[in-house]
Amino acid sequence: MLEVKELAISFYNREEKTWSEAVHKVSFTLAKGKVLGIVGESGSGKSVTSFSIMRLHDSKNTNITGEIDFDNISLLNLSDQEIRNYRGNKMAMIFQEPMTSLNPVFTCGYQVQEAIILHQKVTKEIAKEQTIALFKEVQLPRPEHIFDSYPHQLSGGQKQRVMIAMALSCNPELLIADEPTTALDVTVQKTILELLLRLKTERNMGLVFISHDLAVISEIADELLVMYKGDIVEQGSAKQIFENPQHPYTKGLLACRPAPQRRLKKLPVVADFLNEDQNVGIKHLLEINSYTDQEIELRRHELYSQKPLLQVQNLCTWYPIKKGLFGKTTSYVKAVDEITFDVFPGETLGLVGESGCGKTTLGRSILRLVEPTSGNIIFDGRDLIKLSKADLRKVRRDVQIIFQDPYSSLNPKITVGNAIMEPLQVHHIFKNDQERKAHVLHLLEKVNLNPEHFDRYPHEFSGGQRQRIVIARALALKPKFIICDESVSALDVSVQAQVLNLLRELQQEFGLTYIFISHDLAVVKHISDRMIVMNKGKVEEEGFPEIIYNSPKAAYTKKLIEAIPGRENIAV
Repeated sequence: MLEVKELAISFYNREEKTWSEAVHKVSFTLAKGKVLGIVGESGSGKSVTSFSIMRLHDSKNTNITGEIDFDNISLLNLSDQEIRNYRGNKMAMIFQEPMTSLNPVFTCGYQVQEAIILHQKVTKEIAKEQTIALFKEVQLPRPEHIFDSYPHQLSGGQKQRVMIAMALSCNPELLIADEPTTALDVTVQKTILELLLRLKTERNMGLVFISHDLAVISEIADELLVMYKGDIVEQGSAKQIFENPQHPYTKGLLACRPAPQRRLKKLPVVADFLNEDQNVGIKHLLEINSYTDQEIELRRHELYSQKPLLQVQNLCTWYPIKKGLFGKTTSYVKAVDEITFDVFPGETLGLVGESGCGKTTLGRSILRLVEPTSGNIIFDGRDLIKLSKADLRKVRRDVQIIFQDPYSSLNPKITVGNAIMEPLQVHHIFKNDQERKAHVLHLLEKVNLNPEHFDRYPHEFSGGQRQRIVIARALALKPKFIICDESVSALDVSVQAQVLNLLRELQQEFGLTYIFISHDLAVVKHISDRMIVMNKGKVEEEGFPEIIYNSPKAAYTKKLIEAIPGRENIAV
């Protein structure tokens, strides 16, 4: 159905006036009704390859050689007008970020309806009926209501389903899904994967599924390509690659994702495998790096024989949603509802749950970035709720937050060095900017960045590097306590492993205390000393990670554990 031969893709750099090759002569095939998984980190060439199949590159600045044959038609030889008959009609694509792929000024229904009218030449009424039927097929709740909703009114999982409905609107023979589940909850991710597999079987489509996560790919792919720096380094059946990976890069990708079955001191990273002279076995690397039961017991004894650093007592954060006749609020969204817990010095408390369960609101309420409705937050002996704004500002030196999206939490107009130096200036730490700069350069080194990065702007860094910059900024004031809010959820698995290792190293060096918020139970289990499972604003379950994972009490926790991708498929 799809045959790619010796595909090479180069891009023109206008500033340097040179061509650089992003994909180097790759070849693969896809049969009808099968799923081809393409896996690799950011920059490996996965998305560039899929964009070339759809002919979405700017032809003026892109040079593509080789062959792409779809149903024996050479796609590279078609004119711009001819490719439009295929794109969106016989071939469709689901993009990585549904919020930027959907037009915010049109309703979701209109955007799907438009594609049907364009390709199938039907009336507006018939197109609307087909759109609502598609919304039902992709299991969107209240499809008639969602037809008239705008993208910002839907959750991430719902927006992704709208994108899937749009891609399916013209019954394509080939569907390309580019990272369709990145940054989604594990339960939503599982639903999307099951949905894609069901639709593929019912419609007998060919599916190309692109991801940076081998665990996710293991749930869906028949055949697998592993890409690294524009080359295919390993190719074969998914079963064969998971059971017996050959290339060091594949071994690294398999090993660096946190697995709930293990308690590791440090996660392996891809570089551990690529830099080794001899062929290192994954299992051997994991065995020598695991915590013993005695080490875990000793750490717990040290942690829990102290007084708590933070005590959260009966905390509520409610949002008014309905007002009565005289403007009196009659109904609330109880984002955080009567939550009580302690955090001890040097501890990492994991906070896990799906989007909308109240995790982020709880984290922001503790810092009073969101004002709580009631309750007490006692930090280091002082109730933060009773503090004036001036006193709270002083306490903020000791309490920091690392936000989910490092790009939106860095000012694009100032260099990263100045962004890290800013809190030092606000709190009048050090005598002058020269001493502050020396401290910032030291922090950059701590998070594995170079001194020359001081004068660069946020857009000049990768996602993983930006996350490290935000960590350096959080450390600038030498805090006692840091809230990490989904700080690794959108990163490649190998970059995620580096950031998790960094957080643990910094904790040991500076005696930091963390609340680590995530929707990924495998990540939370790896880094946490204790875990809290949240659902609908309340604590569903609390305890040590291995007890919650091996013997969950709540049905909701069981559902989260069952949704962890690759649990049965990846043995290590």
